Formats: sequence, C-alpha cells, structure tokens
Amino acid sequence: MKDFATSSDPAVQAQLDRLAALSVPQGRLGLETIRALLARLGDPHKRLPPVLHIAGTNGKGSTCAFLRAMLEADGQRVHMTTSPHLVRYNERIRLAGELISDDRLAPLLVEVLDAGHGLAPSFFEVTIAAAFAEFARVPADVCVIEVGLGGRFDATNVIESPAACAIAALGIDHERFLLAPEEGTPQIPLARIAFEKAGIVKRGSSLATLSYPPEAQAEIERAALGAGAPLAMRGRDWHCSTTATGLHYADRHGELVLPLPTLPGAHQAENAALAVAMLRHQDFVSVSREAMAEGIRTADWPARLQGLAPGTLRSAGSADRAIWLDGGHNPSAGEALGRHFAGERLHLIVGMLDAKDPRALTAPLLDSIASLTVVPVPGHECHPASVFGPSARAAPDVPTALAVLPDDGLPVLVSGSLYLAGEVLRLNGTLPD
Repeated sequence: MKDFATSSDPAVQAQLDRLAALSVPQGRLGLETIRALLARLGDPHKRLPPVLHIAGTNGKGSTCAFLRAMLEADGQRVHMTTSPHLVRYNERIRLAGELISDDRLAPLLVEVLDAGHGLAPSFFEVTIAAAFAEFARVPADVCVIEVGLGGRFDATNVIESPAACAIAALGIDHERFLLAPEEGTPQIPLARIAFEKAGIVKRGSSLATLSYPPEAQAEIERAALGAGAPLAMRGRDWHCSTTATGLHYADRHGELVLPLPTLPGAHQAENAALAVAMLRHQDFVSVSREAMAEGIRTADWPARLQGLAPGTLRSAGSADRAIWLDGGHNPSAGEALGRHFAGERLHLIVGMLDAKDPRALTAPLLDSIASLTVVPVPGHECHPASVFGPSARAAPDVPTALAVLPDDGLPVLVSGSLYLAGEVLRLNGTLPD
C-alpha cells in the first residue's frame, strides 16, 4: 500500500507523483535497498545528532511527540520523522522544530529519487533517505525517529548507534507483514510482534520499554541481552502511576511528580512516562525535570483523540456537539477508545481499510454506540457498511454523515483510519503544523 500524498506546490507535487509510482517488489525484505540508496547520498545516517529511536504497535507516535516537546522545552533543536502524514507530506520531516518547507522539500525529493534510479526503492525508503539527508545537513541537538512498520526490517533501522531505543505498546497489527511465516522466528503472535519490534535494539544503546505479557517480554529481554543493550522495563526498572493531580514516576535515579498529559486518553500518561524513562536511561541527551513537565503539558499529536476545532467541517454538523477524531484501527487502539468513552453514548463515524478487522473498533465501543455510519476512506480500498452489521448505515463522506445525525447533542467519534483522519482535518481546514 502506498501512502498517497498531494501538494498545492507544483514542484513538490511533481515529485510526489514520482513517489506514488514506486512499488515494492513482492517478497522483498531487508535493509539492502535503503543502505544502497543512502550510500549514493553519502551515508547521511552516519552523521546525525544523537538519535532516539521508537518502535511499537500503538503509542510510538505519541511517545515521539512527548520526547520532542520535552526536548524543545529544554531549549534543544529537534529533528523528527514520523509516519504517516495526515494532510501534507511535509509532516513526515521536521527540521529543528519546523516542518520542512516546500522550497526545501522539492529539490530534496529530486535528489533522493534520482539517486534511487535502478534500485527500485519504496515510498517509505525514499522518505527516510530524504529525512536523514536533511537531518545531516541542518544543525540540531537530537533526532527523534519513529519506526514505520515493525522494526527489524524497517528502513529507519539503518541507524547504527542510537543514543536510546524504546518500544511502546504491543498489539496485533499489520499481520500480513509482521506475522508472515519465517524460519527461526517465534510462533506465538504477540511474541513474534515483540521479536520484530525488538529488532531495533543495538549494542550498547539503552532500551526503555513498557511491561508486556510473558511471551513478549521474553523476546525483548532476549534481544536486549543478545545486543548487550541496557534494558529499562516498566514494572521492574521503572514505575509510573497516576492520581487525579499528577503522574508519579520512579526509577533508580529517584522519583518525579509530573503533570498529567494534556493529550486526552488515560493511555497517554503511559506514553509520557515511557518518554521520561527513555531520557533518564541514556547518557547522550540531558533534559531537566522542568522541561519534562512542560513537555508533558504542551505535547500535541493530531488525530489521536483530538477534539476537532471549529472549522469548515465542524460547521457542517451541530456546532454544539463535541466531535472527536482518532486514527485508531487495531484492537489495542479500539480498547483504548472503549476505556475513554466507557459509560458515554456517542455517534460513531467509521472508515476502515479492508485489511483491518471492523470488530477492532466496534466491539470495545459496543455499549457506547448510539449510531454507526460507515464512510469510504478516499483513495483506499475499504470496508462497506454491510460488514459492520445490520444497524450500520452508509454515507458517501464525513460531511454527509455529520449532516444527517440527529440533533441530540451526543458527541461524535470519527475513527478507523489515519488516512480518514487526515481527510477530516483537510476538510475542516485545520492542518497539522
């Protein structure tokens, strides 16, 4: 699947059209292509500021957002690459705190796409090569790098000596890629997922993790031991809990009482604590306690339980009802949404790619759903309303779905795909920055 992108800048769009034409040969795994591409660009990944490398099924992007906010609150310049983008491709490459400009992006993509001639790189490999090329050119204090898919064979895994690695929440997702039969890999699904994520561990680089079921924990411990990587695991090496007034964190370095995240959802406290653990268990980047607290307060991560601000789309429905936007599409994300909306009634507008399980969202939210409207995900093959059950109705798009809801004041949750979330933000005129 390609992550389609468009731009209002003709020079950028010309290169995005070239990106969209790329394809990955069936069955190709490994880092040989990205390494060859980076070699043609002068191996920029070997000249980066200290790297914080984050994997996980859910929460890795939020952890990156907390890290960036903490580091910037400390006065440091931060490069960051995350995926996918929601509205603009530029969101994938943040240079010293700012999204890459169109003036820089167009020639950068020309350079990388031309360098890839004959290598048949993928959309994501070109993107990561472009990000690393710019990160090596523009001065900064630290790089925050989110794994795209898995870890072991992800294009970001060319990083040789990160300052620290982290693994966020684990769950079953991208089964076609991450659970494909392979000799010598774990047979238990969650253990295999942990094995793939732990592939980012490097010798001598610290690894901060959450706590996991025994089969997943064993794979992560095995990877850390094999790489000689110091392991800081929640529940053993660091601890966190929340009260009504704060996030309580403790490890061998002492205790911290930090503010609760502004980002909605109880799970965000865990992501913030993982960012703290990652910073406190490495020796390359120093961040003050005050900056950690400020970062937790100010971190922003669009389309993850985001309250939709007034805009073009918001005015299409009732201006009085809350509209929530979340890109969740797997069972772990569905469970987080179920916990957040427990005891509350809502109207669910969902668009989900056909490779995903509709029950991942509808089952955890079953007791909350007052109505269920299914919309297409533009540019992608997606599930029809019929697979969501007899009570689901279809709408051609989100504005139509909002317009026909009863005027009952109940909140609305738009979910099922980050691609759909990006379309909602675009229609509303509230672009991530």
